[in-house]
Amino acid sequence: MIYIRKYNESDARDLWTIFYHTIRNVNSRDYTRAQVEAWAPDDVSPEAWQRKMNAISPFVAEIDGEIDGEIVGYTDLQEDGLIDHFFCHHEHQGNGIGRHLMEHVLRVGELQGINRFYSEVSITARPFYEKFGFKVVKEQTIEIRGQKLRNFVMEKFS
Repeated sequence: MIYIRKYNESDARDLWTIFYHTIRNVNSRDYTRAQVEAWAPDDVSPEAWQRKMNAISPFVAEIDGEIDGEIVGYTDLQEDGLIDHFFCHHEHQGNGIGRHLMEHVLRVGELQGINRFYSEVSITARPFYEKFGFKVVKEQTIEIRGQKLRNFVMEKFS
């Protein structure tokens, strides 16, 4: 069973682990080693990551029980419809976690009156977003720690 709940500050370290290993193990199919190391570096400050997670206040996906389940993914939804982070545990890809998270975000957004959802989406995640009706608005190159990475601004209207 997959449960979606609100973020707790104590989740930040587990969310970093998901972020880091997903990029290093999954996104590495579409990005070079140097690019994934810049995107998910070994030397990120735990305090900076905590501040980022506190700021975006993500939804957290757990399996194996409502209390003390294993955290297997997370995503957020900002007031303007931005989905800033969307990551599923690299060992749980293809198990419906991403679908549950996306359905949750879209449902919450509609309840909040958001009619435009958008995100900067990796090459790897583009097909997933397309399954939910997101369209590419533009392709872009961003720079992270000296590395240039290609991604897509995608949007969906409800």
